Amino acid sequence: MTRIPLRLLLGTEQPCGYLPRRLSRSAFVAPQTAIDAPLYSALIANGFRRSGDYAYRPACASCKACVPVRVSTALFTPNRAQRRALKRNSDLTIELRSTLDDEHFALYRRYLLARHPFGGMDADDSKAFHEFLGSSWGATEFWCFREAGVLRMVAVVDRLPLSLSAVYTFFDPDQTSRSLGTYAVLQQLAAARAAGLPHLYLGYWVAGSATMDYKRQFAPLEQFDGVRWQPLQPSDAAALPAEGAATIMRTL
Repeated sequence: MTRIPLRLLLGTEQPCGYLPRRLSRSAFVAPQTAIDAPLYSALIANGFRRSGDYAYRPACASCKACVPVRVSTALFTPNRAQRRALKRNSDLTIELRSTLDDEHFALYRRYLLARHPFGGMDADDSKAFHEFLGSSWGATEFWCFREAGVLRMVAVVDRLPLSLSAVYTFFDPDQTSRSLGTYAVLQQLAAARAAGLPHLYLGYWVAGSATMDYKRQFAPLEQFDGVRWQPLQPSDAAALPAEGAATIMRTL
């Protein structure tokens, strides 16, 4: 396996968006690094994610609650609730786009104001919206779900050589009975399996965070412990040892 030395930059501490009364910190791949789909595929397999063009991973000094997780497309079988979500949303059509426009931004604003009014994201900043979700170096797709032409949900998906990555999903906050977020993940799992891709990456799972708990429903879920991927053990996730910035300075 090729080992690629990377230079990481340690960000400043800020209030944690998942757990109250905690501070978070991230390590970013240096901006001058020439990231492409194969490199990001290696990064995501080592616990990284992206926000816009920036690849990062948590680097909190005294906490390792953010656990990278992924789903095996070959082993996943929808449970009863997920099968109901599939049936409930069978009237939706999916349109794949390479760009977003004002219609998508309007839905994003409604979603943030209803679901994350104090989440730290600026619902009024169109430029930040595009920079956050897009990527100049990746193969990013915007999956637009419509009911009789009405936009109900957008799932942002990165297509990588060996996987799909669920970047972000926002949906109509008045359609809670549809379980739209669950349906988006189910569609991504189906697409990854159809394309012969072994994994769908779901980002970070955080024990004790209500907004992250849904990810445990996509079993069997795998976690990355800093060295290898293995079945998620929820009882052990919050007890993983703290990892400092020096440990993160590794090669891929």
